Amino acid sequence: MLTRTGINVFQSKDVIKRFIFSIAFVFVLCCILHPSRFASSYYPYIKYSDIENELEPSPHALALVKESDKPLCSLIPKELETSLQYPNESVREYDLKYLAHMHNIAEGGAWEPPQCISQHQVAIVIPYRNRTLQLQIFLSYIHPFLQKQMLNYRIFIIEQGTKGAFNRAKLLNVGYAEALKIFPYHCFIFHDVDLIPQKLSNMYACTHQPRHMSSSLNTFRYNLPYEQLFGGAVAILQKQFELVNGFSNFFYGWGGEDDDFQSRIINRGMTLCRFPPDVARYTMLSHAKELPSDNRFLNLRLGRERFETDGVNTLKYTVIKLVYYPLYTWVLVDL
Repeated sequence: MLTRTGINVFQSKDVIKRFIFSIAFVFVLCCILHPSRFASSYYPYIKYSDIENELEPSPHALALVKESDKPLCSLIPKELETSLQYPNESVREYDLKYLAHMHNIAEGGAWEPPQCISQHQVAIVIPYRNRTLQLQIFLSYIHPFLQKQMLNYRIFIIEQGTKGAFNRAKLLNVGYAEALKIFPYHCFIFHDVDLIPQKLSNMYACTHQPRHMSSSLNTFRYNLPYEQLFGGAVAILQKQFELVNGFSNFFYGWGGEDDDFQSRIINRGMTLCRFPPDVARYTMLSHAKELPSDNRFLNLRLGRERFETDGVNTLKYTVIKLVYYPLYTWVLVDL
């Protein structure tokens, strides 16, 4: 059958079908290649009303209060429903020095509440190299944030001094080891320097189970890319980190170390937990993307065989320099 223009109707329908199929194919391909293809804003999480029951207080703090005339701080301070003003992206050195004075931050980036004993004694460990702008923005924002949560905390910047591929996981192991030389922290938060928490109700403290803190990130449209993700910012008790033997030391270059760490946790019978998506919201500061490591999949595949022999128990490094700056403890290391 022909139309007035002489075009076969059936041929016309066939063209339309092929066009629709092509559009569908491109859509599916984009979904496959997009990093958030399995992303979801719906995943198991701790209800906001249950967060206080899930937090793990420091045994050291509970013992300390018996010898002090100060009371214990609340597990969750009041008035944490608000958000802080987004950090200024033109932070100056002068502003940072002024910040240390204004907020009574002790040398080395440490602080504790003056009026009560915090139930959270937290080491915040940040792996670092060549991110000066992001570090300045992060520090200007995170200190007021942490103080509103009434934490006893110290910020550790662990910088890789050697050339070559960046080893994020090994730097985190170094931060763990160096932090314990200073104070018996019961809670460790391993944190990328380009992540900014948006909600004060996102407590920088440890829960009974290891917690993925940055599950709702703006670069993934506040969705979770996949349920096993355990990177960006995570919180884990000191005894749990020791139990899983920390991170692998083998992951040079970008990618894979957080998935290996998640496998170590599951292997030891623990589960991951998260706060609600509207609480665990983060903004990622802009930065150049790293090239993925060619060995990440091989290291992941062989990782299970090395859980007992690759981690904090086999950690080797050399401290080149250690400086207590006004806003952080800086450890420059040779890996």
